[in-house]
Amino acid sequence: MNFNATLIGQSITFILFVWFCMKFVWPPIMNALETRKKQIADGLAAADRGKHELELAAKAAGDHLRDAKSQAAEVIAQAEKRAAQIIEEAKNAAKQEGERQLAAAQANIEQEANRAREGLREQVAALAVAGAAKILRREVNAQTHADLLSQLKAEL
Repeated sequence: MNFNATLIGQSITFILFVWFCMKFVWPPIMNALETRKKQIADGLAAADRGKHELELAAKAAGDHLRDAKSQAAEVIAQAEKRAAQIIEEAKNAAKQEGERQLAAAQANIEQEANRAREGLREQVAALAVAGAAKILRREVNAQTHADLLSQLKAEL
């Protein structure tokens, strides 16, 4: 065997092998690598978009939270205002009720005073009749007594 012929045969075989690989093996491998590279790039882009959308969502959530807090503060302020208004209304109602009860008590006192006056008038009339009867030393009849009482009531 000749060393040069072996070297030349191996070189030709290697060149054919390289040509075969470049023609049939290399393009599918390069296509697979390009596809994978594109997928990775798309994945990274999607991750960046997702990160950006997450930041936007976090900002929107913060805005919503601030809005909710401000609305809650408004509701609390309105509730406190309404509570103060209810308390004021209750005070006014209690004051009016107290005035009404005071007026009723005064009317009741006036009625009791009138009853007491009537009772005293009747007693005074009875004493006057009794005194007159003792002075006259005679008994006055019931009809006369009633007439005298009516006259005294009219005069008083």
